[in-house]
Amino acid sequence: MDRTESLLTTPASAPHAATVPPSGQPDAATVPPARSASVHPGADDAPPRRDPRWVRPALVVLLLGTGLLYLWGLGESGWANSFYSAAVQAGSESWKAFFYGSSDAANSITVDKTPAALWLMALSVRIFGLNSWAILVPQALLGVASVGVLYATVRRWYGPAAGLIAGTVLALTPVATLMFRFNNPDALLVLLLVLGAYATVRAVETASTRWIVLVGVLVGFGFLTKMLQAFLVVPVFAGVYLLAAPTGLWRRIRQLLLAGLGLVVAAGWWVATVELVPASARPYIGGSQNNSILELTLGYNGLGRITGDEEGSVGGGARMGGGGGPFSGQTGWLRMFDTEVGGQISWLLPAALILLVAGLVLAGRAARTDRRRAGLLLWGGWLLVTGLIFSFMSGIFHAYYTVALAPAVGALVGIGTVLLWRERRAAAGPVTPVTGSAVPAGSTAPGVDAGTASAAAPVTGGRRSLRWRGWFATGTLAVTLAVTAWWSWRLLGRSPDFQPWLRPAVLVAGLAVAVLILLTRRLPRRLVPVVLVLGASAALAGPAAYAAQTAGTPHTGSIPSAGPNVQGGFGPGRGGPGGRMSDGMEFPGGGGFPGGNRDGGTGQNGQPPSFPGGTANGGTGQFPGLPGGTGQDGGTSQDGGTGPNSGTGQDGGRTGGGQGRMAGGMGGLLDSREPSAALKALLTADADDYTWMAATVGSNNASGYQLATGRPVMAVGGFNGSDPSPTLARFQEYVAAGKIHYFIGGSGFRANGGSSASQEITTWVTENFTAQTVDGVTVYDLTSAGQEAQ
Repeated sequence: MDRTESLLTTPASAPHAATVPPSGQPDAATVPPARSASVHPGADDAPPRRDPRWVRPALVVLLLGTGLLYLWGLGESGWANSFYSAAVQAGSESWKAFFYGSSDAANSITVDKTPAALWLMALSVRIFGLNSWAILVPQALLGVASVGVLYATVRRWYGPAAGLIAGTVLALTPVATLMFRFNNPDALLVLLLVLGAYATVRAVETASTRWIVLVGVLVGFGFLTKMLQAFLVVPVFAGVYLLAAPTGLWRRIRQLLLAGLGLVVAAGWWVATVELVPASARPYIGGSQNNSILELTLGYNGLGRITGDEEGSVGGGARMGGGGGPFSGQTGWLRMFDTEVGGQISWLLPAALILLVAGLVLAGRAARTDRRRAGLLLWGGWLLVTGLIFSFMSGIFHAYYTVALAPAVGALVGIGTVLLWRERRAAAGPVTPVTGSAVPAGSTAPGVDAGTASAAAPVTGGRRSLRWRGWFATGTLAVTLAVTAWWSWRLLGRSPDFQPWLRPAVLVAGLAVAVLILLTRRLPRRLVPVVLVLGASAALAGPAAYAAQTAGTPHTGSIPSAGPNVQGGFGPGRGGPGGRMSDGMEFPGGGGFPGGNRDGGTGQNGQPPSFPGGTANGGTGQFPGLPGGTGQDGGTSQDGGTGPNSGTGQDGGRTGGGQGRMAGGMGGLLDSREPSAALKALLTADADDYTWMAATVGSNNASGYQLATGRPVMAVGGFNGSDPSPTLARFQEYVAAGKIHYFIGGSGFRANGGSSASQEITTWVTENFTAQTVDGVTVYDLTSAGQEAQ
């Protein structure tokens, strides 16, 4: 065998290498030396032979390259998502804030998620100090670890080539590059779920109770990272184990019940603690209307994301115009391929689906414990269940959520490519006559890994069957590459100004190599590696270019987006929708919200639409929860842009005065701003004499001041300004006790119901305290003599 052509096969995985004569005794000429005499189904815990010499260097290159991609220029993103960075800063100063995930060290309110993702970053900040690198480097390392664990998981049953392909696809998926360079919870969630898949693989191999319980524990900690999203893989992991574990049915059921107990304990200890601690002794649970973590779990962050009924949310489903709302895009079968989401995740999604179907066809009526089918069901189930829920959920959905699909896409591409390549080679290899089943169902010959054996086992029926399978595999590989090249061409066409040469190059190279794959049996062997390299380059060029562009672009705000500006969708940099959304809704000027696509544009019929409570253009418009006021004229943005009325957005698109920044405030719903030196000096004077240096509406608004000064700032109303925290009566008590120094005019949107407490507080402050303006920001001194009113 030519050495380069063997790269897609494991040492013991050649289709005729594991052939066992009809007697059932291994042939010394065809079976490698045994490491273990066990023939128990799945008894081999690791591949039986050492990897080829090229595997370890290739893995090192993959991990180092991933680290370079995820770490290069990481500090350019500043605080990234300041909402979470402020909570990290708070947790680095207060262990109470650390435990609960509070937005400020004085523990007024928590973020609207469970806090596990914050714990790693807060520990890093405690060690290395508060800075962008201390917050973001743990996220990048989680990405490198995810690539490594995915490699190890796929390699166990399908060999190192499949593992390397899977890891490479994950590393180069644009949305993965984005989220492993960002401080949202998704990075830790992905790693925990991939670890859960690895533990499932180990559990299936030996029907191990220890490993299947570990699966439950890992998913439980996934819940502590991003709540119910972690549970999307539970039916898949449980179903694969129930199907393929080599033990009796009732034992499998008992083991799964124990795994469920592990999940409940791992996820429930923190929930129980929060629910049992009196509300007066802990911060308010952000995102809930009744100060309940259970309400947050089942409502705003649970079923509400599916149905769109998210009380207190902004930009949800049908209530904001249907189809998933302005922050969600259109629901439906093609959501993962649309303008907003397609460039994030879908580059190799068609390939993954094609290879999944082809692999299951080749698996045929395999034994119940067949690992090839089990692995396909594991990753295919992950992809289909999670992808369908993302496609049809009517509540808030953001394109970056699709990073949860990237491991499954990578695994299916790696597994499918290697399996089909083996089948292609099988048709050309010698055939050992076989009658019936040479190996008992679920068993392996001594020294042959069960997964390798099941993937390479000969098929009864002789040459005709092998020839059919070989042509099917060859044709499927060619079609997969052709479809991938065409889809990359389509996706690149959505960014016509981004590397315009790449689009035709990918299409031509992909189609040409697809034809060559059909002719590989007629090509000289020395040309086969060239064909493989060209095919891989054509398939990965598009996502790799997007990933590189993403790594080279600073990202801040609450809704980051990978890749260059996309016509009709999101753009790079600060996260937020701009311009026309997929459901036809438009934002003023294409840049009315921080970030997003700043290419400009107008609303329907040339007029920007109005938002609830005021005009879209700002001015004297009013959003719920805020009094009327003028937009900010000054202040400097985190990334160097100037205030809305006097400057431009990050990429040069005009930001209309007061859009999302009413009442003379500085920040907004989706982003924060850096206060000026004069404002910082005012706020920090005597700040140590107060529990909260200041209060302002909305968590992002508060986060900018808190990160700039290092002092606690109360986020009135939480993220959206729609939580009843604090109530007007409680706020008045804080002011009377001298716990809050300033109230800062700010931003907070309220939709889909929610509390009016932030509006009541703002009205009370403006009616009873004197305003002063510092660099365009309105500030009220709540300690001014004679100004307090109850």
